[in-house]
Amino acid sequence: MRKRSWILCVAASMVLALAALPTVEKSMAAGPPTVDVKIDNFSFTPATLTVKAGTQITWTNGDDIPHTVVSDAQSFKSKVLDTDEKFTFTASKPGTYSYFCSIHPKMTGKVVVE
Repeated sequence: MRKRSWILCVAASMVLALAALPTVEKSMAAGPPTVDVKIDNFSFTPATLTVKAGTQITWTNGDDIPHTVVSDAQSFKSKVLDTDEKFTFTASKPGTYSYFCSIHPKMTGKVVVE
């Protein structure tokens, strides 16, 4: 009888440990926070973005013509992005980053990093 209780106790512990496994994997796979900015209709949406330090920001060109993403202070600069191409920047330092499209300078945006 003792052996049977011990086996049940071990089995129950294993079931509980396995039940917690997906939660551990999910939190490990989550990675840094991410935010998306759409480039469409000659504009960045959202035009102003506030994020925490460490956030990954991804711009995706939804227009049929090329665009770039270039910060005023040259903190980040994308290559020329064709339709559906992406550019990612990790906002690691607090501050305000104004940016524009170097091909269409009237296209502007701002990232505020807290």
